[in-house]
Amino acid sequence: MVKYLHSMIRVTDADATISFFKLIGLQEVRRTDVEAGRFTLIFLAAPRQENIAEVELTYNWPAEDGSDPEIYDGGRNFGHLAYQVDNIYDTCQRLMDAGVTINRPPRDGHMAFVRSPDGISVELLQDGRLDPQEPWASMENTGSW
Repeated sequence: MVKYLHSMIRVTDADATISFFKLIGLQEVRRTDVEAGRFTLIFLAAPRQENIAEVELTYNWPAEDGSDPEIYDGGRNFGHLAYQVDNIYDTCQRLMDAGVTINRPPRDGHMAFVRSPDGISVELLQDGRLDPQEPWASMENTGSW
């Protein structure tokens, strides 16, 4: 079984973006500040669509020297699609067997990234967590995601 989770976009002004999506009818359903990575994840959803179809806003904090975060242009503000899968190892193996490059292997038994034929980044998330397994546990990243 596959379950659509969210689409991610990078934003330079989280408050303005939240206000924009509120005009459409979306509301903030959860927020996570990641101190180590210096970013905030804000999830928005339409009423009764929480955990069904969400938009993830990723706000990268200003640099420690006070300079602004990177400005994303040329479509770089769109991040990825995310899908929950029953078995991330089986899914990645099926993709590899079809010739798809696993850009970020599921070393942790939880998350992997691949790209569509048009270069769209797709995040695969394990429903729960599996124990690390080879060849995935020692597989290196390939390219970018």
